[in-house]
Amino acid sequence: MALRIIFCGTPGFALPSFKHLLDQPDFEIVGVVTQPDRPRGRGQQIRSSAVKEAAFSVGLPVYQPEKIKSDESYDYFRRLKPDAVVIIAYGQIISERLIAIPPLGWINLHASLLPKYRGAAPVNWAIINGERVTGVTTMRIDAGLDSGPTLLEHVTEIGQDETAPELAARLAAAGAPLVSKTLQALSRGEITPVAQDPSKATLAPPLTKQDGRIDWARSPERIYNQIRGVQPWPGAFSEFRGKQCRIWGKPLSPPQIPAASGREPVSGGPGSKVPPGTIENVPPMVLVRCGERGGLRLEFVQMEGRKRINAQEFANGARLTPGEHFGA
Repeated sequence: MALRIIFCGTPGFALPSFKHLLDQPDFEIVGVVTQPDRPRGRGQQIRSSAVKEAAFSVGLPVYQPEKIKSDESYDYFRRLKPDAVVIIAYGQIISERLIAIPPLGWINLHASLLPKYRGAAPVNWAIINGERVTGVTTMRIDAGLDSGPTLLEHVTEIGQDETAPELAARLAAAGAPLVSKTLQALSRGEITPVAQDPSKATLAPPLTKQDGRIDWARSPERIYNQIRGVQPWPGAFSEFRGKQCRIWGKPLSPPQIPAASGREPVSGGPGSKVPPGTIENVPPMVLVRCGERGGLRLEFVQMEGRKRINAQEFANGARLTPGEHFGA
């Protein structure tokens, strides 16, 4: 007999697992729970979640409680009698009385190797912090923040140039079969949940606007990790002539940096006379000096209210003068 599953999820990260479960004869999705329709995008138009649209496309009913802790929500879960609830990037904390309903528990797919990077933005912070390896973990949720016992995991390397959206897409795809494997093993009693070691836990809080602001005193490698990790929002940004601009670029080590205006081809570090953030048009590249040895090869710039242009177009249009810089 197929396991009765309620699926709780909201963004696109949850879709591969949702679609995978639909295709497996071992599972019957008896209900879908997602966040209420909310304003999204620049125009702030009311839009449905990715999970709601996918559920409607296959004729599944969708429940969208404003607060999942309500008595109405409790009645909904009790009435459907799920064997397990799969919850992926849903967006609300689950109460203990809801957790107690399904015999196999609430099974979460989290985009990190728990207990590292508990929280809302594990993919972003793993890249920002320069991690080389990450993965996805299935866990049985408890009343804490991603603190429940772990079940299975999938480990993968982070690509040197991989951005947060690219890595998230890979992890979502890898997590889909892991979720079904976890449910099957739980139903057969073949998994022993493993308690997390809280002393090894790290946090991945939601990104804020200020997490995108570039500190040019950092190394080019750290700045590049930030550029990759804060996509698509808030994006890496700095100031130029008093206006905010989005920045894209790649790190350069000192031997890769040509001399400009008689300066030595070395950037930053002790004794450097070139302030961090200084922009130099050194064809065929536009270079931004960093506070440690090396620099950032500028690739694209997007000024406020304008379209994105490549670095040389920016340098030519701005008619850079010696000593001009990014930053306040």
